[in-house]
Amino acid sequence: MPKLEAGNKAPAFSLPDQDGKKIGLKDLKGAPAVVYFYPADDTPGCTKEACQFNENLSVFSRAGVTVVGISPDGAAKHQRFREKYGLKFPLLSDPGHQTMEAYGAWGEKTLYGKKTLGVIRSTFLLNDKGVIVRAWYNVRADGHAAKVLEEVRSAG
Repeated sequence: MPKLEAGNKAPAFSLPDQDGKKIGLKDLKGAPAVVYFYPADDTPGCTKEACQFNENLSVFSRAGVTVVGISPDGAAKHQRFREKYGLKFPLLSDPGHQTMEAYGAWGEKTLYGKKTLGVIRSTFLLNDKGVIVRAWYNVRADGHAAKVLEEVRSAG
């Protein structure tokens, strides 16, 4: 599975959000964006990561940065997750994993000593032209939003 890095053009995508509205890379161009991939709604690590992005959302917004989360979960699950934790950014559905594969965020990983196929927790900071400024793979959920914010501040 190819890994993307700084300077690569972000792969195009168009996925439905929690309300069924299509959001694509073209909708994010014109401003910097954080696109992060996570395994599942309402699981401990994913909840921690989403809530920390949400807690910092006003800081990302002031820097002109849009935040978007992508998982294999469907719209109904995304809606419940957003409501339960008051998440204010869009969650996109990629049940076929095509977008995840294009970003290198789907593949073999080791979970509790067993090799499995699944979402590789990954985050991409894109510039206003859709070019990757920074890519993080196999991130630890807790504290990751703060690391991304640091990168946004140093890039800005």
